[in-house]
Amino acid sequence: MVSELVRWITPWEPIPWLIALFALAAGCYIRGLARRRRARDIFPAIAFFLGLLSMYVVMQTHVDYFAQYMFFIHRGQHLILHHLGPFLIALSMPTAVLATGAPYWLNAGVRLLGTLPPVTWAYRFIQHPVISALLFVGLIYFWLTPSIHFTAMLSLRDYWVMNLSMALDGLLFWWFMLDPRRPGTTPTTYSVGLRIIVLWAVMPPQIVIGAYIALAQHTVYDVYAVCGRAFPISPIVDQQLGGLITWIPAAMMSVIATLILLRLGFNHERAAALARDPIASNTRPPSSSPTESQPI
Repeated sequence: MVSELVRWITPWEPIPWLIALFALAAGCYIRGLARRRRARDIFPAIAFFLGLLSMYVVMQTHVDYFAQYMFFIHRGQHLILHHLGPFLIALSMPTAVLATGAPYWLNAGVRLLGTLPPVTWAYRFIQHPVISALLFVGLIYFWLTPSIHFTAMLSLRDYWVMNLSMALDGLLFWWFMLDPRRPGTTPTTYSVGLRIIVLWAVMPPQIVIGAYIALAQHTVYDVYAVCGRAFPISPIVDQQLGGLITWIPAAMMSVIATLILLRLGFNHERAAALARDPIASNTRPPSSSPTESQPI
């Protein structure tokens, strides 16, 4: 049992720098939690580690092996890399904890990098609502183009370019979407309403491509027939399951994010009302007496 578990968590195709990056992020976060010692960090920490662990599992365990030989597992892998994992990490808003736990040289390097004009301009461009939405949907369509997908699944280099690009774009997109700061705090902190529009704009393209794959009567991705499938299920069933994963859970992430943003917008409005009239916001009008509430 233990040996089987060890075999499963052993990287199928180990990438030392990627493993080190996961370890560095986890180590800095744990160190930051220990230094801050705040009870309110507990739930964000759960979200952060669930997101980080899920991305590690689909990239550096034997799950990655099955993702190369089953289309529906591959789509589940990308659902985690592009949607769920980055969503949970962004939801935890880990910047403060990571900065507290990171060594001085790392904090200094990140601050220096953030001051470089090319980096600043590139980040603002990528985080523009229109560009962000186009990249988010465009990468899905690009890597699911049959000819490109065929090449990516047969080339180790292209395969990892595909996976890493999906993970990076997912982190950027959900970081932009779930930013809890008031609009205008930074050049890339947009209004809640605009972000909700972006979330709903990226839904139809995902539904369309997912439905097309799931409902297709022919095999769209024949690379899995060339490589061989890990499980004995028919190519059409494999494709239908992959299409459903692309269709339903991916689109539902926009609905969940919308609910979170609506709550965030409510909190912003309440804070603004408190700033305008702190006395009125913290007091309630006296209740009427029975004689005042009833007509004479």
